[in-house]
Amino acid sequence: MPGTGGNGTVTRSTLRQQIADALRDEVLGGRLQPGQEFTVKEIAEQYGVSATPVREALVDLSAQGLLEADQHRGFRVHEYSPADYRGMIEARSLVTDGMFRRLTSGGMPQFKDPRAVAALAGVRRRGEEAQRAAIAGELNILIGYDLRFWRELSGLFGNPYLADFLHRLRVQSWVCTVQHLRQVADLKGRLWSGHTELVDALARRDPEAAHAIVTAYNDHSLALMERQAKGSSPSGV
Repeated sequence: MPGTGGNGTVTRSTLRQQIADALRDEVLGGRLQPGQEFTVKEIAEQYGVSATPVREALVDLSAQGLLEADQHRGFRVHEYSPADYRGMIEARSLVTDGMFRRLTSGGMPQFKDPRAVAALAGVRRRGEEAQRAAIAGELNILIGYDLRFWRELSGLFGNPYLADFLHRLRVQSWVCTVQHLRQVADLKGRLWSGHTELVDALARRDPEAAHAIVTAYNDHSLALMERQAKGSSPSGV
C-alpha cells in the first residue's frame, strides 16, 4: 500500500486508514458482499500486514455502520434493508434542507467570497465528472466522484461536523444500493446525473431549486430501492 511517514516507513495510523479505505472500496465495488464474513487474520494475510492496524480499521468501519463485529466469528459486511435506506434518505434530506435554509436566511456570506466562488466552480467540475460517469453507466467511477462531489460541496458550508455526517450517510447509501445496481446489465442513462444542476442552483443562490433537485433525486432513489426489493427491474438511481 502507498503512503509513508517521514522516516520512510508506513505509520500505523496511515496504514490503518489505508486498510479502511481499501475495504470500503471492496464493499462499494461489490467484492465484499452483504453478510460476507471474514476475520482479522484473513484481511491481514490478504494485505500482508500485521493484525493490529487491520483490527483498528475494521473497528473504524464498524463504527461507520459498514461492518458488524462478532466476538467469536470476526466481522461481516452489514446488510441494509429498504427501511434502512428510507431512514438514510430522511437523514440526508434533513441535512441538505438545513444547508439550503442557511442560504435562504442569508447566513452564508462566504458564498459571496471570490474564493468560495472558485471553490464552487471546482465542485461543479467534480459534478461534471460524476455526470459523465452516470450517463455512461460506469458505476465504480460514479461512486468515487459522487462521494467527492458531496464531500466538497458540503464542506463549502463551513461546518466540518455536517460534512462528515453527510459523507457517512452517502457512503452508507451507496453500500445499501450498490448490491442491487450490480445486478443490472446496462446502467447507461439509468443513474442520477443532476450534480451540475444542483451546483448551478446554489451558484444562483436559489435554495428552492436546490431543494427541488435533491428531493426529486431522493424520491427517485427510494422508489428504486422499493422496486428492487419487490424484484422489479430498475430505471435509475
